[in-house]
Amino acid sequence: MFRACLVIGLTIALAGCGGARLDELQAYVEKVNERPPEPLAPIPELQQTDTFLYQPGGRRDPFVMDVQSAQAAIAASDSGLAPDPLRRKEELEQYPLDSLDMVGTLEREQARWALILSPDGILHRVRVGNYMGKNNGQVTSINPERIQLVEIVPDGGGRWREKQAEIALKQ
Repeated sequence: MFRACLVIGLTIALAGCGGARLDELQAYVEKVNERPPEPLAPIPELQQTDTFLYQPGGRRDPFVMDVQSAQAAIAASDSGLAPDPLRRKEELEQYPLDSLDMVGTLEREQARWALILSPDGILHRVRVGNYMGKNNGQVTSINPERIQLVEIVPDGGGRWREKQAEIALKQ
């Protein structure tokens, strides 16, 4: 009984909403459509810019690394410890160490590799001497439980220091 009364009441309420207001809306739409369209604004003229031809005139090429200045920067450091700017970056150096997971090791003829899972789900194989992490971390030892690295981190004042780091086997 209650449902029937509710359905009838809602039907009457909705029927009352549609009549006059819909006619007013249709009349307004017709009135707007009868207006002539406004003219479009003209396309703005583009200002012509002068072309520039770069002529180095003895200056260095900005797209080629200057070997002498890189070597001078290494020699200028007090302790001689600095990351090598000429070294080609390895794949795992684009990830922070805490985002890399050690998932196992492989051994063959006295050679040991660690298996590293990167955040994008790719399995990588590293050995002693490889680099990983954002701070020039070089792998110093691999055992079945962990990888040990030495990172070169800035110490402030343009100097660098070594920092020990490790990645443990993910259980």
